Amino acid sequence: MTTLNALLATPGLAWLIFAALLALTELMVPGIFLVFVAAGAAVTGVVTLIIPDFALTFQVAVFIVATSAAVGLGRRWYLNNPVPSADPLLNDRAARLIGEVVTVVEPIEAGKGKVRVGDGEWLASGPDTPAGAHVRIVGATGSLLTVEPVVA
Repeated sequence: MTTLNALLATPGLAWLIFAALLALTELMVPGIFLVFVAAGAAVTGVVTLIIPDFALTFQVAVFIVATSAAVGLGRRWYLNNPVPSADPLLNDRAARLIGEVVTVVEPIEAGKGKVRVGDGEWLASGPDTPAGAHVRIVGATGSLLTVEPVVA
């Protein structure tokens, strides 16, 4: 208990240990973004070490502001330095369908109908086409596929 009491007596050290634990968790569990929260905790720890009688309310306020700033800076950095991907359409299923030939299941009339993609049906827009005809997907907006008739 004396270690815990010493830790609570030095809140700046507690914030720095919290930051280190968050950073270690970030390293051990991929896919989460605790590094920004760890940066906020580290800044709070340094400020609390510099100003030892810093009230807990202000420590939490510094933590929130520092974490928000870290997230903002990280977001700006990632937007300015995108990570190249071997498959840029990985999470855009509709865009991955462009070029596929599919079958019309509900006639496309007045520009709207449905097509079968795999074992599902998708809304489609394009020129009037009867059910059973084959069309090529040429575009996608959300879950609406733009199609055109396949010319033999």
